[in-house]
Amino acid sequence: MGGQDGSVTPSGASSGTITSAPCIRSVVQRYLTELVAADYSPYSLKAYRGDLELFERFLAMDDIDDIRHILPAHVRAFTAALLEGSLSPSRRPYAKRTVARKLSAVRSLLRFAVKEELIDVNPGSGWHAPRPPARLPQILSPDEIRKLLEELPLRNDTDVRDRAMFELVYSCGLRSQEVLDLRVGDINTCTREVRVRGKGRKVRMVPVGVPAVDALATYLERRPALVATAPEGFRVGEGPEARLFLSRRGRPLSPSDVRRRFARLLKRLGGTGGATPHTLRHSFATHLLEGGADLRSIQALLGHASLATTQVYTHVTPAHLREVYRRAHPRA
Repeated sequence: MGGQDGSVTPSGASSGTITSAPCIRSVVQRYLTELVAADYSPYSLKAYRGDLELFERFLAMDDIDDIRHILPAHVRAFTAALLEGSLSPSRRPYAKRTVARKLSAVRSLLRFAVKEELIDVNPGSGWHAPRPPARLPQILSPDEIRKLLEELPLRNDTDVRDRAMFELVYSCGLRSQEVLDLRVGDINTCTREVRVRGKGRKVRMVPVGVPAVDALATYLERRPALVATAPEGFRVGEGPEARLFLSRRGRPLSPSDVRRRFARLLKRLGGTGGATPHTLRHSFATHLLEGGADLRSIQALLGHASLATTQVYTHVTPAHLREVYRRAHPRA
C-alpha cells in the first residue's frame, strides 16, 4: 500500500513499529540464538543454519536483504528452485523430503519474524512443498536384534561401551542424540529406569530391560578407564552430571561416532543393508506394537509430541493387525 510520500510499503511491513530495516542475516542469527536457548541439538541447529543460509543466498539473487520485502512469490520460487535443482551444487533436484525440510525452516523463520513484530504477515503461510512419498521405517527382526547385540565381541572398553549403548537404544527406543545426552546420574539400575532429555527440553522416564541394565553395569565398571585416557583438564569427571558414554580418549561421543560404530558392528556381523542406529528405535516401537502395547503407551515411551507420528508403526505390522482382527471381530 502507498505511503504518504508516495512510496510503496513492502508487503508485511509495519510502518508504525519498524524504525530500521531488519537485515535477513541478522534475523536468521536471532532466530538461531532462540533455537540454541530452546536446547535444539547441534545436528538440528546445523540443518536450520544451512537451510536458512541457502534461502538467504536465493533472495540475494534478487537483491533482497530486508525481511519485510519477502513476498509469498519468493517462497514459491524458492520451492520451485529446490525442486528444479538450480540451487543444488550438483544441479540435481533436491528430494521432496529435503525440500519439505528446507521449506519448514523458512516458514519457521518467518513465523519468528511475525512474533518479533518485524513483519505483520507470514509470506510463507499456507504454502507447502509437494508431499514426500510415504516411507515406512526400516526395522530389524527380534532375531537380528539378538544377533546384533549378543554376538558383539567384547574385546576392549569401547566394545563394552558399544554393547551398553546399543542395548540401551533398543531397550528404550532412544534417538541417537538422546543417548549421547545421557548423564551418569540419569541411569538408575535399581529401579531399571533412565531419565531421557528429548526434543524441546521434554524429560521422560523410560523403563530399561534386564539385558541393557546388565550391559550398563559392565560398562560402568570399565568407564573409569576411558575417563583416565583424556588429558588432564579435559576429563569429563565421574559425577552424576558427567556424560555417560565416552570415546576411547575419554571425550563425549558425537552422532557421527555412533553411526560409524553401528556401521562397523553391522559389517562385522554380516550387515543388514541400510540399517542405522535409528533403526533400533523403529524396531523398538514395532516390536512393542506386535507384542500388544497400545499406541498411547508407545507414544509416551518414544517421546512423540503427536500420536500421528507414532501411528506410522501401524503400517509395518500387518501380521499383528490381522491377529488382533481375528481375535476381536465376531465374524472374523
